[in-house]
Amino acid sequence: MAIIPQIRCSDFRRAFEFYTKILDFEYVEGDNSEGDTGFCVVSRRGDLVFLCSYDGGDRSVVAIMTDNVDADFRTFRARGLQTPGDPNVPAEEVHQGPLDQTWGTREFYVQDPDGNSLRFTQPLEAGRKD
Repeated sequence: MAIIPQIRCSDFRRAFEFYTKILDFEYVEGDNSEGDTGFCVVSRRGDLVFLCSYDGGDRSVVAIMTDNVDADFRTFRARGLQTPGDPNVPAEEVHQGPLDQTWGTREFYVQDPDGNSLRFTQPLEAGRKD
């Protein structure tokens, strides 16, 4: 399991250049600096950081990598995690329950009492078609 900070970037291109050209982070995947908005993963000495210009607003976002996102969600619900709407109805919003994302992960999001987002993320198996 890994916990990965996501840094909000007001200017994605400038942030990308700063992290990769000045601070020796290496581009891993995602968008590159060609666009004004984007999301990418950068790494330095094996540690990952997410750079994002469109997610999180003024709050912090932390990605928490897990091996079983569905089991985590069930456990948290049993402990009192509140979700919007009816948790027993399939939802398209990742705050209501785990959802397969087009970028190859299964995720659900939780907001803490201060509005910070925790993104519980599990990589989808290669070749999985959901």
